[in-house]
Amino acid sequence: MDYKEISYLLADGLAVITLNRPDKMNALNSQMRAEITHAVKQAGGQARAVVITGTGKAFCSGQDLADASNGSEIDLERTLRDEYIPMVNAIHDCPVPTIAAVNGPAAGAGASLALAADVCIAAENAFFMQAFSRIGLIPDAGGSWFLPRQVGMAKAMGAALFADKITAQQASDWGMIWESVPDADFDNHWRARAAYLAKGPTQAFKSIKQTFRTSLDNSLSEQLSAEAHMQGECGKSRDFMEGVTAFMEKRPAKFEGR
Repeated sequence: MDYKEISYLLADGLAVITLNRPDKMNALNSQMRAEITHAVKQAGGQARAVVITGTGKAFCSGQDLADASNGSEIDLERTLRDEYIPMVNAIHDCPVPTIAAVNGPAAGAGASLALAADVCIAAENAFFMQAFSRIGLIPDAGGSWFLPRQVGMAKAMGAALFADKITAQQASDWGMIWESVPDADFDNHWRARAAYLAKGPTQAFKSIKQTFRTSLDNSLSEQLSAEAHMQGECGKSRDFMEGVTAFMEKRPAKFEGR
């Protein structure tokens, strides 16, 4: 696929997907959704870590309400089923760690896009907004699933009903995102975080994602059994052997990844 609404850069095991409609605050149109879906799947087969970020002042302002087919109104159910669901699933199911580097406002489906990543790092100037109720809608693109799990029902309900701006620091304090970073340090910081993941033990990272997600539905007994199985698999990996050897030799580990 030739990317027109995003850019895709792969280097040193890291894939960086950049939303590139700065004049529209990186609002999601049909083409961009298809490109994000394709790029994340591509990155999952090529990279050891993936970053999604934005160009310009915004991360993503959500659905481009001007984006309609043949001049007709948007069919929201079809759009969600055919375009948003594949995009969210691609991010959530990506086999390698994903980071949302939120450089500015993330509103509506843009907030959901950020929360779909494994780790969300936001610049201090950024904010998150469940803006849907302001136009008579409900949180979508996974927002109704991610938010209650990340901040609890009380905070999630208030965020959805009032559609208030949630600052990056608030989001960090609530547990919605991993961290809020001073604007001046943001670019260097997320790149360092991403490089760490891209050089890390890929199988262990993949297993962490799987193990944590099954824990949400498992009983303690089921989860202990899942841990034992997954740890056994990790223990057979070259990364584990390298990690132990490096520890004994008092040197940084050099993980091979794929």
